[in-house]
Amino acid sequence: MSWKKKLATGITLIGASTFTIHLINKYIYFSATLDNLLSNPSGSYYEWKFGKIYYTTRGKGSPILLIHDLTTFSSGYEWHKTVTELAKTNTVYCIDLLGCGKSDKPNLTYTNYLYVQLISDFIKHVIGDKTDIIATGESSAFAVAACHNDPSIIGKIILVNPLDIRLLSKIPTKRTKIVSKFINLPIIGTFLYNILTRKDTIEELFITKYYYSSEKIEKNTIDTYYETAHVGNASSKYLFASLCGHYTTINIRHCLSSLTNSVYLIVGNGIPNGIEIAGKYKDILPSIEITEMDNTKYLPQLENTNEFVEQVNVFLGDEF
Repeated sequence: MSWKKKLATGITLIGASTFTIHLINKYIYFSATLDNLLSNPSGSYYEWKFGKIYYTTRGKGSPILLIHDLTTFSSGYEWHKTVTELAKTNTVYCIDLLGCGKSDKPNLTYTNYLYVQLISDFIKHVIGDKTDIIATGESSAFAVAACHNDPSIIGKIILVNPLDIRLLSKIPTKRTKIVSKFINLPIIGTFLYNILTRKDTIEELFITKYYYSSEKIEKNTIDTYYETAHVGNASSKYLFASLCGHYTTINIRHCLSSLTNSVYLIVGNGIPNGIEIAGKYKDILPSIEITEMDNTKYLPQLENTNEFVEQVNVFLGDEF
């Protein structure tokens, strides 16, 4: 076979493989979003400078802003069990962060500063009043940094299983930048993203990390998280690429040490070294109050909603 025929054969095989992967990506998107689980509840959109931000509002009273964890399968759904109870005494705002849920997912590098800006702008332009914040995981750092930048717009802060201070200090490296660029590739990058966000992977995460009791995990929760990771034709991969590149982490030691706001930590007692991680926050800001929730892990607001809401009401009703 001549080199021209070999080249033509190679090009044909590459083209066929690429087209096949493209079809697989389309099928995954179609099957993941078929049930349209994110259609409810109805909400509003904040026209932010980097894209539309979806949010819901419930109740009356002093405002609370709920901020979900920063993953491509997280959204305001994380709080769906707590909103009704909190809305009995407060105006509860629940947002989907940029790149998540029903918010826009633009092709850009998602950074810690972007989310700090989003929180500040949302409070100023949508809520328009001093606001208490409850944030989960990595998003806890954005709440702290936003408060450091403008403490006049934020009241009390409740952090749910915040990320280890050491992990928040990670910065982009040559290796993580390469991984980030690869995931951003149009077809093969999307295929890799789809592999890494399979439904069974998400379910395993709930079993091993998110819930203390696996029997409490609801099928609808797994289905919703899976759909969230793929809605928008896998455009959530842009956030995923930034997470892999460590563009979203932020060293909050200085921010935390300067706060005069009341800060509370809720830690699931099933998390290995959970109290040790919380203790590092208290070492930086001694006024922090820490409580453990029994028989919970990473998402106590979903696993044990009643106790979680009770603890939140204790913290937010604390006048000290």
